[in-house]
Amino acid sequence: MPLDSSLYQFSLLRTDGRRWNELRRVTASISTQPSTDGSSLLSMGNTTIVCTVQGPREGRGQGNNSAATLETIITIHPFAQTDRKRRGKNDKRVQRVILIGYQELQTTLTSSLSPHLQTHLYPRSTITLTHHVLSLDGSLLAALLNASTLALIDAGIPMPSLLCACTAGLIPKTSTVYTSNSTDGEVFEPVLDLTGSEEQELPFLTAGTVVGMDAVGAEEGQKTDKVATLVMESRCPLGSDGRNLEAMLAVAIDGAKQVRSILEDCVRRRGERAMR
Repeated sequence: MPLDSSLYQFSLLRTDGRRWNELRRVTASISTQPSTDGSSLLSMGNTTIVCTVQGPREGRGQGNNSAATLETIITIHPFAQTDRKRRGKNDKRVQRVILIGYQELQTTLTSSLSPHLQTHLYPRSTITLTHHVLSLDGSLLAALLNASTLALIDAGIPMPSLLCACTAGLIPKTSTVYTSNSTDGEVFEPVLDLTGSEEQELPFLTAGTVVGMDAVGAEEGQKTDKVATLVMESRCPLGSDGRNLEAMLAVAIDGAKQVRSILEDCVRRRGERAMR
C-alpha cells in the first residue's frame, strides 16, 4: 500500500506526528540479565531489543591466536511482527521489513563491531552476542547496534567510544502519493528515525558513528563524529550532484549523536548506582 504523504506537505508532520528531525522515544537499560556477562534492553519507538553477551571465553577449535572472535545470533520472535510468521535464526530468506536476511544482518553486525572492539586483548577467545527482537517497528539494524554497544559495555569489553546508529530516509515533498517506483522528477526531504511503515515505502539508510580525535581539518583534541557503519537499505534517488544521499547521511549522523547522548546517560546512571 503506498504511503500517503499529503499530511507532511501541509503540516510538515509525519504519520506519527513527528517532525523531520525528531527521534522516537528511546529508552535503554543495562545489566537486565544477571546470569550473563553483559546485557541490555533497548527500545527505539516500538522496536524493542534484548541483547546478552557471553564471554570472553575459550574459543572453539583453533580460533584466532591474535584476537577474540565475535559471534552474533539474532532471533526475531513470531510475536514481534504483525504477520506472526515463525523464522529461525538460520533463515536466509529476505525479510520484507528490512530487505536483508538473517545471515546478512548478522554479518553486518559482526563486521561493524569487530574493528571497533579491542579484541586483541583476548586472543583465542570467543565473544557471543545474542539478540532477541521482542517488537519490530523499523530501525532494526540501528537498534541492534545500539543494544550491542550497551551490552558490551556491561560485559567490560573495552572500546574507544560508543558505536551508535540511526536511520534516515527521504520523503517526497511535492507528490501526494509516493511509491517505490515513482522517484523520477520528485523533490525529496530527509527524515530521521523511520518507522516500519515508512521503511516499506521510502528509501532509507542506516549510519553508525563513533567519536574520533584529531580529525582532518579539526582543531587538535576536538572530538568529531566518524562514520563507522553505513548500510544503504534500499534504492535511493541521488538527485542533482548526490544531494539526496548527502542530506540523508547528515541527518543520520545527527540522529546517532542524539542516541549517543541517551546511551551515555544510561551508562552514567548505572555507574552511579554501582558506586553507591
